[in-house]
Amino acid sequence: MDTANAPSRFLSIDMGAESARAIVGHISDGAIQLEELRRWPSRSTTVNDTAYWDILFMFDEVKNALRQYAEQYEPTLDGIGVDSWGVDFGILGSSGHLLQNPVQYRDHRTDGLVDRASEILSRNAIYRETGIAFLQFNTLYQLWAVKQSAPEHLREGNTFLMMPDLIHYFLSGVVCCEYTNASTTQLLNVESRQWSKQIFDAFGLPIQMMPEIVEPGTVLGPLLPHVAEETGVHHGNVVVPCTHDTGSAVLAIPASENDFAYISCGTWSLFGAELQEPCITPDALACNFTNEGGYGGTIRFLKSVMGLWVLQQARESWKRRGEAFEYEELTDMAKSAPAFTAIIDIDKDEFYNPDDMLDAIATECAATNQPIPSDVGTTVRVIMESLAIRYAVSLADLEYLTGRRFSTVHMVGGGTQNELLCQWASNAMNRPVIAGPVECTAMGNILTQALGTGVIASHQEARKMVIAASDLRVYEPTNAAHWKPFLPPRNS
Repeated sequence: MDTANAPSRFLSIDMGAESARAIVGHISDGAIQLEELRRWPSRSTTVNDTAYWDILFMFDEVKNALRQYAEQYEPTLDGIGVDSWGVDFGILGSSGHLLQNPVQYRDHRTDGLVDRASEILSRNAIYRETGIAFLQFNTLYQLWAVKQSAPEHLREGNTFLMMPDLIHYFLSGVVCCEYTNASTTQLLNVESRQWSKQIFDAFGLPIQMMPEIVEPGTVLGPLLPHVAEETGVHHGNVVVPCTHDTGSAVLAIPASENDFAYISCGTWSLFGAELQEPCITPDALACNFTNEGGYGGTIRFLKSVMGLWVLQQARESWKRRGEAFEYEELTDMAKSAPAFTAIIDIDKDEFYNPDDMLDAIATECAATNQPIPSDVGTTVRVIMESLAIRYAVSLADLEYLTGRRFSTVHMVGGGTQNELLCQWASNAMNRPVIAGPVECTAMGNILTQALGTGVIASHQEARKMVIAASDLRVYEPTNAAHWKPFLPPRNS
């Protein structure tokens, strides 16, 4: 093999709430190419009314991906890094073993805790300290729930690790918490970017279990010997990417200019812009915008929108009722359904984790004196039109809060495969939407590793590589006037 011209190869483990994937990134001569290696479900299980992630199954699949890589390529890997959704975590005991499986963020243990927390420390004080929006699954409330329901885990716990950090620990033996994901916890001081003593003291949580915070691109070191032996990858470093999936996705947005907003669209839709400094004004708090960490010290100033979760769960409801549909079928039926039958606020708590999503939609329509969707196509159209309108409201809030006008919106992630949603988003926002790439998160993961190991020199170079490698599609707004009457007043 001619090693002088050999490409650098990185393995991205991109764990989503619905599924995970291992993707190989080949970087050579200033170009990047992705290849999916394997995919697996993000498995969870419920025990005694608590929903857990099956973290050991997930780690086993990561090792399977490494085995497959070694068989398909070689025993040498420039880097492996893991990203996932935010907020969820595990706790290690003093022996270094996991005390229990991580609890899933949609578990009901945090119900009502956001309001109760404000009795201890006001919302204004929490927001000024952390810059993080108030969502019931935030790590702050999860950790506080542990204190109330399983205090032994905090007494016996030695080290707190978020989901990607756990996998990195299993691979390398190194404990740390990567900044972009740590910033989602509502446990960090937004200015110092370190764990907040004020928050930990106020809620009586043990700050001593929190590990060192490291920057994306940090090289943790080689695979543990037993992992290398088991997988056949005998020369491979663990490199911390932007471990929050949106952090990786935003790093890889194919933009050559700074005047853009973005939507990272999947189970959740994250709508925002890159800022150089946090925005923690009273208006930002009122709009429930969050200040999460980004690559290179940037701030991901964004709003969490419920996203395609509502459609995913509606599909599951139909499946339980004996009707199985592919997403393409659902979109086709929505095209021919009547427009604007009903508009629902898909960010309402009622859609967060209902027993049956179709029942939740019907109840909301009845409560707001709107027609209940009578067939599958109309229901899907209600969901997708409501999501597009939510994007438009979020854009109006974003422009108000930042004092900027964003001429284009970049839409990345799996949701960009839904061409109808992309077009309706453009119509509702009255802005061009640049859609793609689909695997933006995996690409950002790989590029962060390449930046950390010196294969790529700068963030600007990384984004140029994304543009060159991506098949982008531009959606221009049509019939924007038809959407305007359905846009509620800006939430300020």
